[in-house]
Amino acid sequence: MPPRSNPTARQQRLGAELRKLREDAGLSTEQAAALLDTKRTVISSTEAGRHGTSPERVRRIAFVYECTDQALIGALVAMCGDRVRGWWEAYEDVLPSTFLDIAELEWHAQGLRVSTMTHMPGQFQTEAYARALFDAAIPALPPAEYEARVAHRVQRHEAIDRPDAPPYELVVHEGVLRTEVGGRAVLRDQLNHLMTAAERDNVTVQAIPFSAGAFPGSGQSILYARGQVARLDTAELDRATVVEFIHAEAQLCKYRLQLDEMQRIALPPEKTLDLIHAIASQL
Repeated sequence: MPPRSNPTARQQRLGAELRKLREDAGLSTEQAAALLDTKRTVISSTEAGRHGTSPERVRRIAFVYECTDQALIGALVAMCGDRVRGWWEAYEDVLPSTFLDIAELEWHAQGLRVSTMTHMPGQFQTEAYARALFDAAIPALPPAEYEARVAHRVQRHEAIDRPDAPPYELVVHEGVLRTEVGGRAVLRDQLNHLMTAAERDNVTVQAIPFSAGAFPGSGQSILYARGQVARLDTAELDRATVVEFIHAEAQLCKYRLQLDEMQRIALPPEKTLDLIHAIASQL
């Protein structure tokens, strides 16, 4: 499988973190280039994720920038090693890059916290459920991209199902559980699929009932991916047709608090499964 021709989200994040280290050290690109015996353009390209770097180079950069956070240095070194030729790269020529970036983010996360208010999370969608969602697109998707989106959506479950899968915490609104995407039979199968997924040791599912009323974060879905160190956490938000990746600590803190509150008001996992089973049995 050939590597992606454009920088991946992981490469861009590594470059952004190296830029932060330089700025924290009070160095300009010219000063950093002189200290590292390289060209200013190499510094800029590396920080943009366009120019690859080695573990040894990252350690050298950290030394020159006087970074003493060994946990962070180790995490950055891991990000620049031989990267996984992920399954998502097969879709490079047919899907928007954000689809690939989300799959890559999920794959490398140390833990995932997800809230969804409108439809089932992509990681757990059945093929029929995913098809029903993409069937509703306006304008209609080209056939090749339609099939690729469905296949990519279903394949995202690999991040949760693999033997070394990270912890996954899902908070889903009751409205999602009751919305008949694709019809009653499709929803029933989808709910059964979700209940099966909830049996995995690494998966926790909680439902926010209608009776909970208003709560923080009720207007959007959140995917929060924990990095190897807290500084490398990422939140992914869907804003209409725009996918946004959040790295700023103040915003990350806000989304962590929102997810904490959602989990607090949601039904515990046992009662959530009872609710899902009750809804499925009515279909």
